[in-house]
Amino acid sequence: MPPQTALARFARPLAWIVLIASAIFGAGYWYLLGRPVALPDSPTAKIACVSYAPFRLKGETPFDPHAVIPPERIEADLKALSQRFDCVRTYSMSQGLGAVPDIAGRYGMKVLMGIWLGRDPVANAREVELGIAAAKRDHDSLRGIIVGNEVILRGELSEKALATYIAQVNAATDVPVTYADVWEFWEKHPDLAKVTDYLTIHILPYWEDEPVAPEKAVRHVADVYQHMKRQFPGKQIMIGETGWPSQGRTRRDASASLVNEARYIREFLNYAATVDMPYNVIEAFDQPWKRDLEGTVGGYWGIFDVDAQPKFPMMGPVVEEPRWTWALAAGGVSALLFLVVGAVRRRWHGVQGWLALALAGFAAGTALAAHARLLLFSCRNTLEWTTGILMGAVALFTALSLGRAVASRLASPVNPAAIAPRALERRRLGIAYSDVFTPQRFFWMFVLALYAILMVFNGRYRDFPIGLFALPCVGFLALALLRTREDVLMPLVEERLLAILIAALGVAVVVQELGANAVSWGWMLLGFALALPVLSAWRRASRV
Repeated sequence: MPPQTALARFARPLAWIVLIASAIFGAGYWYLLGRPVALPDSPTAKIACVSYAPFRLKGETPFDPHAVIPPERIEADLKALSQRFDCVRTYSMSQGLGAVPDIAGRYGMKVLMGIWLGRDPVANAREVELGIAAAKRDHDSLRGIIVGNEVILRGELSEKALATYIAQVNAATDVPVTYADVWEFWEKHPDLAKVTDYLTIHILPYWEDEPVAPEKAVRHVADVYQHMKRQFPGKQIMIGETGWPSQGRTRRDASASLVNEARYIREFLNYAATVDMPYNVIEAFDQPWKRDLEGTVGGYWGIFDVDAQPKFPMMGPVVEEPRWTWALAAGGVSALLFLVVGAVRRRWHGVQGWLALALAGFAAGTALAAHARLLLFSCRNTLEWTTGILMGAVALFTALSLGRAVASRLASPVNPAAIAPRALERRRLGIAYSDVFTPQRFFWMFVLALYAILMVFNGRYRDFPIGLFALPCVGFLALALLRTREDVLMPLVEERLLAILIAALGVAVVVQELGANAVSWGWMLLGFALALPVLSAWRRASRV
């Protein structure tokens, strides 16, 4: 038995702190999501213009060349939108969207009609042809024609080719013609301003190369708009896209949330009411298909959800998660499950064991609720749902196993003399792993390391699955604290390598986020919670 260290002397208090803190954090997290947040009221419920795409139902996507939205659907959408918006912006003439100008005109709405351009010259010619025909047919319904959307940003057309398309449309109609792209790309291609009647710039503070915090976002938009007016004097400039996502990963201190979307829209409308500035908000409805392109965040830029229901009010406080009490209920059910499972083949007695199980169970339940909420917003198909649910079940099984082990160490054993020989017997057998938890620990270390690699090298559109990994990571940390008085065996070499990798990758994510992303710190700490016990056991076993 190794000599006691300072950590060993405080092992039990530290383990209790981990359990209590986890339960309090779980309850506090959901309480904060459920509390009403006071925000500035919007000066009006009416919005000048909004991006409109009808592909919001399950399985609908503009990438399906055979998808056509019937005019009845479009009419129902525009009839509803006409109560809140004076104008809609479209992005394409195909798949039924060519009917938008005519239908919008019936409800007194104007249209910023989009002509989609890409790499395919045949498809481009067809779009231009449809756009010119609509401009002649529905002239009075159009506020402008947007020839191409971020095609320079995507690198699908050269500036010269794009200018040719713009000039072709401009020559065929007297409707104002423009091109839309992120504001920085107008600075890189200023000559495009010569062939357009006005500039349409996109300012999306969340997506900036240097993401902007929500409380500073509208100020950023105002600064960029004034900057662009100075760069292109005498040219009218319209903000063609601005908005904020309600779900998705945090980028530095730009957090995607319903409260922040409401905050941004309300503050932007307050700002827009004080200046003479044409603008368009992205977007009318959430677009699930965009999750294939941009991860979870891509599907949640809508002011309305996929069922055409408003996601937040324009006045009064906003609640991030109205169903937050269900998460606390999940914690209670999970605590009961831990107590029942912990009672099976119990070799300890005393209230401390029961309390440890209840705390671990409640924390696990609230974490699983967070995992379920992430699945609800992020899963796109049956495979992702199945994988997410299975991983949650494995995490719960691991947490139950660890909860029993932690409770048995914090409680009073029925026969203390019967415990030590079993630990020594495993060592004499010379088995490949150090204890019965090694296979589970190795599994979670491998999965965490794999996902951490993706987060570092391809993490722009990936969520932080904090709820899922909290169960095994915190559980193994609590168990490791209570083993500091026990003899330890050398961890597998694979575990040692994974521990180093997980710790390094966790730090890398925080560095990439410049330390501004609170979620990335939580991700790093979970990695440490899983890696440090292995590194500590490695160090202690090397001294034996």
